Amino acid sequence: MAPQDEFEPDDMPTVPIPARRVVTTFDAASRHERIEDKPLLIRSTRRLAIASFGIWTKISSAIGQRLSWRPQVEPYVGYGTDDYSRLICRTVYAPSRSEPGRLVRGARAMLMVPAPATHVRIAIDGVPLTTVQIGSSEVYDKVNRIRDLSGETIVSDVQGYLDLVAERRLEPGIHIVSYQVAHRRPVNSQLFTIPPRTPIGVISDVDDTIMVTQAPSPLRAAYNLLLLNPKKRGSVPGMGVLFNKIADLFPQAPFFYLSTSPWNVESSIRNFIADQGFPQGPLLLRDLDPRPKTFIPSGVQHKLEFAEQLMGDFPDMRFILIGDDGQKDPTTYATIARRYPGRVLAIGIRQLSPREYSPLGPMAGMTTTQPIPVTDAPVFTGTTGSNLMKTMLPYLAKFR
Repeated sequence: MAPQDEFEPDDMPTVPIPARRVVTTFDAASRHERIEDKPLLIRSTRRLAIASFGIWTKISSAIGQRLSWRPQVEPYVGYGTDDYSRLICRTVYAPSRSEPGRLVRGARAMLMVPAPATHVRIAIDGVPLTTVQIGSSEVYDKVNRIRDLSGETIVSDVQGYLDLVAERRLEPGIHIVSYQVAHRRPVNSQLFTIPPRTPIGVISDVDDTIMVTQAPSPLRAAYNLLLLNPKKRGSVPGMGVLFNKIADLFPQAPFFYLSTSPWNVESSIRNFIADQGFPQGPLLLRDLDPRPKTFIPSGVQHKLEFAEQLMGDFPDMRFILIGDDGQKDPTTYATIARRYPGRVLAIGIRQLSPREYSPLGPMAGMTTTQPIPVTDAPVFTGTTGSNLMKTMLPYLAKFR
């Protein structure tokens, strides 16, 4: 265990918050993604990718240590009910003057060097968490007793992630989670505590739904993700107005933002949401690193898994699902509606133009590639937020 004097002294209350090990999308062995269930060629390819990434992690970590870099915490926005909270963060190597959560270009964010097995002290509103061993991502749900730290700190996994549930009653609203590692000042992130009986919530895609990324065009999407100045990212016309009008209709409704982008660019998306005036809420991104338990889930599977987690966390909540037809959102949302009858209040699909699908779209006579889903929930379509507002808002107003 890291010596306690490596942490800054504090005056935290001594009454701890218990935390328990959880199985979520980071370390859960999805039935669709288990390596053991894949054909031999896929298993071999994935194991090679995992081994290669492990080598890169060791080399980059060694370089960071030689440069006197130290672990720091990249905090992510959490959410929960009044009984428990889901907390997510990542420990990475960084120069001593590095600022966690700083807005940087995607290419630089993608080069974050994970700091595995790093001791982290966590508190909610100044009250510390007591923690349990969260297990090793190398072995299915097997607890490594050597790393058992049911005390003041908890250890990040082999890629630097911490994903746990804190069990404590909290008042609804926004709370502050503090993360601290040795030789670093504490860093904070928001925790959205949502009343369990909140009737309506919103689940929205990010890419080409609220933020222009041109995801169907790989080259343009790569440029926008990796090279474009994050401050210059464009908002899909009218979507900010639509989201804020939905927030006006349902003031208690939480907004959850799903994206197939990796956690590396979380700060970029979070700053975009704030700068463009969208309602604040947790981001649910995906892990880019090849993992032994989940590898890299597909975009559809990633969204389905997080949607199922939200359905379980808020069993009394009905959801408004908003996405676009560029990355199979219609099919994904139709699947969610079928799996959870009566839980989807409405589906809004933003239709991409042929040019957004491909630079050659207009000349090739391209049209939308995703058919409108057939579900029990009403589906509204439009090329902009303004188009969606004309039909979607009058319907939603009935449930105000």
